[in-house]
Amino acid sequence: MRVPWEKISHLVAYLAYRAFEGLLKILPLPFAFSAGKLLGWSSYYLLGYYRQLAHRNLRHAFGEEKTRTEIRTLAHQVFTTLGANLLSSIKLSTMREEAIYRYVEFDGKENIRKCIEQGRGFIYLITHLGAWELLAQVSVVAPEIQRATLYRPLSNPYLNAHILRRRERTGLKAFDRKDGFAAPITHLRKGGTIGVLVDQHAGDRGNWCPFFGRLASTSSLAPLMAARTGVMMFPLSITTVGHARWKMHIGKPLEPVKGQPVATTAAQINLLAEEMIRQSPRDWFWVHNRWKIPTPKFLLTQYRRGYSLPKNMSVAELKPFKILVRSPNPLGDACMSVPAVRAIKRGRPDTEISVLCPENLTTFWNDVQDIDHVIPRSKSASNRSIGKILRTAGPFDVAILLPNSTRCAIEAKKAGIPHIVGYPAKWRNRMIHQKIPPRDASAGPRPHHVTHYLKIAETIGADLSDNTIFHPPSEKPNPEPNRIAISAGADYGPAKCWPTERFIAAADHISERHPDANFVLLGTKSETSTGKHIAGKLGDRCEDLTGKTNLKNLIKELRRCVLLITNDTGSMHLAAHLGIPTVAIFGSTEPAWTGPIGEGHEVLRNHVPCSPCFLRQCPIDFSCMKKITPLEVAGAVDDIFKRLA
Repeated sequence: MRVPWEKISHLVAYLAYRAFEGLLKILPLPFAFSAGKLLGWSSYYLLGYYRQLAHRNLRHAFGEEKTRTEIRTLAHQVFTTLGANLLSSIKLSTMREEAIYRYVEFDGKENIRKCIEQGRGFIYLITHLGAWELLAQVSVVAPEIQRATLYRPLSNPYLNAHILRRRERTGLKAFDRKDGFAAPITHLRKGGTIGVLVDQHAGDRGNWCPFFGRLASTSSLAPLMAARTGVMMFPLSITTVGHARWKMHIGKPLEPVKGQPVATTAAQINLLAEEMIRQSPRDWFWVHNRWKIPTPKFLLTQYRRGYSLPKNMSVAELKPFKILVRSPNPLGDACMSVPAVRAIKRGRPDTEISVLCPENLTTFWNDVQDIDHVIPRSKSASNRSIGKILRTAGPFDVAILLPNSTRCAIEAKKAGIPHIVGYPAKWRNRMIHQKIPPRDASAGPRPHHVTHYLKIAETIGADLSDNTIFHPPSEKPNPEPNRIAISAGADYGPAKCWPTERFIAAADHISERHPDANFVLLGTKSETSTGKHIAGKLGDRCEDLTGKTNLKNLIKELRRCVLLITNDTGSMHLAAHLGIPTVAIFGSTEPAWTGPIGEGHEVLRNHVPCSPCFLRQCPIDFSCMKKITPLEVAGAVDDIFKRLA
């Protein structure tokens, strides 16, 4: 019969562990401690991933209290102490219990005396602090009190069975978490004690509670068991106080408050764990990903248990979860991405949004509510320089790439952002940690481009049922009566442009129906000649600002207007974003994909067999645009005026 390779590998690992354990068994404990320090010191340099993880965790905890140099120094101490404690723990599991007591001192036993005298069980709240394996090897209280712990089995069955034997040799009872909690609860009700680890990432089933001020998935097991049994909980810490010397400290009790939600108690336990760790930061297991970013939904709106705060703590006191959003480069695409960015911002209470955008879009993003910071990107900036800028502005927890370019991914990678989100694209897939599934082309008609961005937000956990994400900015337009903006050009090419003479004719029809109407021409420098031609025909009724406005002034001018007559342009999307009605004229492009977002717009489109072609220039008769008449545009303006009346 063929032996599975996995079974062989487990057996080899077990034998190697036993050999190493046998070597430590014959060596003095202080020697094992020294060897562990050397192992930890070298691991700091050899294990790059864990070194970076420790640095990141320490920044999360102490970034506002310690300098980068102090954090690096502490990280080195963490590795050295961790190595010493790990090797010492293996050695301790081979020693007689009475011999171990020579290396351990106890503090705070008076805090549990009342429970012992009454014969009541209680829960130890323990963390991965110091040589935590000591808890399995010595009795903190009287030996006759039945001790127990909850454990998660190792994947290696040989090692799992061996470590269980080592722990149970001193009378410790081990409960497998997979077997449920009926037996541990019975154990507590009979007056036993049980140790529960409270500092691990609890995954999707945890409550999101602050840990060092930063939301982390937290287990509610300890407070739930305490609520079921009515027992007290005691924080128990183990710190390294010398060379192969440790101290166990039992803190003051935490008793479940009747009627208090379990999640609130879990949040209080996090504060106790934080207090224990602060007593000796170098002793904690900082190479554990305590603030792990869940995938795919790292926004919290769709988590059943949500987040909980301890008493007397407000949301404003939470450390921010920093998200970098890379803006699309075209103005129109940036406008269409706003609802998604707003949904992301509102996805969790601690979100801080920074937008990296081209310099020319800085004014636009500064005008968008829900954005905390805007980082302009110059055209000439290198990937390395952008990475440096982002490192200074961060560190960021997540980067969300709205464009599909490879360069955006490189910039985020250079910034050292640990979680990069975006659609898959050639050359950048290896740099993206979370890929958004692209739309299935066979799933039916292509939806509006705004859904391209909303799908990113929805995939990471945003709530799209909040219609306020589509609302205009808080600063409402203040239009002058009968002031109408005209945008007669389009950067994409002439195939998007309704003929100039028809804009003039439409303005004449509008003036006949609304004698007080006045017009303002908006456009880029490349459209200056078109603006002069239209202004020359309309005379005093028209103000020509083509080529004379930057984005800030364009926003200001649009807010002065009651509506905009426009081709499919960035100005059309900007007006829609600002809440200004548009008469949008489409030819070579598809309004179902890129039409103005929101209500109150009039879209004019003459569908011909060859449209949408998405060409920059029409190779035939331009019938898609020529069949839209000035009277149709004037009629659309009338419809908007009627709604506004």
